[in-house]
Parts: sequence; structure tokens; C-alpha cells
Amino acid sequence: MIDIGANLGHKSFDGDLEAVLSHAKDAGISHIVVTGTDMEGNFKAMTLVDQFPDFLSCTAGVHPHHADEILENPAWLDELKALALDARVRALGETGMDFQRNFADPRNQESVFAAQLDLAEEVGKALFVHERDTGGRVADLLCARRARIVGAVVHCFTGTREDMVRYLDAGFMIGITGWVCDERRGDRVRELVPSIPDDRLMIETDAPYLTPRNMPKPYPRRNQPANLSWVLTQLAELRGQDTAFLAEVTANNARRFFGLDGSNR
Repeated sequence: MIDIGANLGHKSFDGDLEAVLSHAKDAGISHIVVTGTDMEGNFKAMTLVDQFPDFLSCTAGVHPHHADEILENPAWLDELKALALDARVRALGETGMDFQRNFADPRNQESVFAAQLDLAEEVGKALFVHERDTGGRVADLLCARRARIVGAVVHCFTGTREDMVRYLDAGFMIGITGWVCDERRGDRVRELVPSIPDDRLMIETDAPYLTPRNMPKPYPRRNQPANLSWVLTQLAELRGQDTAFLAEVTANNARRFFGLDGSNR
């Protein structure tokens, strides 16, 4: 299995990261893509890749929650471009828009997202996209660029069937997290995941968030990459597929998308 999105730079991993990675390997994880969400987090993610280069890669970007603060730095985009050109960075993101929480002004979210779309086009790297309750606006902006960007994955997908169809028709990938295991709010995702083609599906933990709730109780307070197998198990059940087959398919998709086969995407 490959975990395409884990926030290993989160402070909750500062004291035992080596043990967390060892546990992940024991659980069948062959690679983890560490998510960058702001400039400080991007640098930390890249440092982690330096420490574990055979097991970790990373993304670099500005999460929509940080759109207001990043615009206070007039040089932010130049700084992000320098990171985007680094071989450790396999995609731009986490980027996108989130109108559910609106931790940043929606206008600033769109401005920062559009700038990162421009940058992805310029440097030729794929996008790691966050979308929550934007009424199709993220899909509008992404699909309008389809011919000019190398690809995108809509991570932690929780959208509507219409959203999913638009992303798939545009050739984008869908990332599924432990949200699909959540009996309180995952019904829509569970209904939609059987419709995702094999070659468009990837899996992720979004650790330390979104602990899979199909795990034995009591649920651990901190999610970690080793728990990816529970996401895989839930997906295999919903899709009527063998877990070994689905692990291989999603890992191959991740290798191709992030250039983990040795190519310098």
C-alpha cells in the first residue's frame, strides 16, 4: 500500500516518528507522501524526506485555511516556486478551497488556489487538491485547466456525484480516506466509491486525522499510516474486490501519479 496523504509534520508525531514509520512498514506500507500545507510545513515535510528518502516523498503548497496569512507575504509565490522545483516535492498542494469552515476569506482562497494552478502549469507538476462545499467552484477552476496541467488528485474526496463525474471526466484522480469508514457522515462517499474506475483511485490516511471507524474500539486518538489497511478493507468490501488486488492497483496509481518510479516529476 501507498499512503498518498499523511500529515507527518504534525506536532503529534514529533516524539515517535521513527516508531510510526516502522509500524507503517510492518503494516504493509511501502511509501508515504507527506502533505505540506503552509510554508513552515512544506519545509518540515522536505526535511522528513531527507531523513527517510527511501520511504517518504512530499507535496508543497498552501492549504485554503492559510490563504489570508500567506497573502501577507508578497514573495510567497516565488518561495513556493522554489520548493515546487525541488525533486523531493512530487506535487503542488495541499491547495484548493474550503467553504465549509471558511477559515480564510473565500476570495483569498480562490486567489491563492488560482495562483497555485498557474504554478502547477508552469513547473509541470500535478496538484494535490482540497475541496469542501464549494458548490463546484474548485471543479470549475480545475477542469478549465485540464489541458494545461499534468494532473490532479482530489484528496479526501467527500463531494457529490456530480463533482466526482466532473473530476473523472477531466481525467483526475480521487483520493479516499477513513471518511469512507465513518458511519456518522460517510454514507455519500460509500455510495460513490464503487463507481470510481480502478485506475483513478488512490488511498490515504490524512493522519493524524480521520481515524478509520471500522477499527476495533476504542479508536486511537491519533490516526497513523499503519491504519491505511482499514481504509483498504472498507473500500474492498464496498467495491466487491480483493484487498490484495486493490492494494496493488492503488499503489501502482500512486507510483504513476507522483512519479515514484524514479522519474523526476
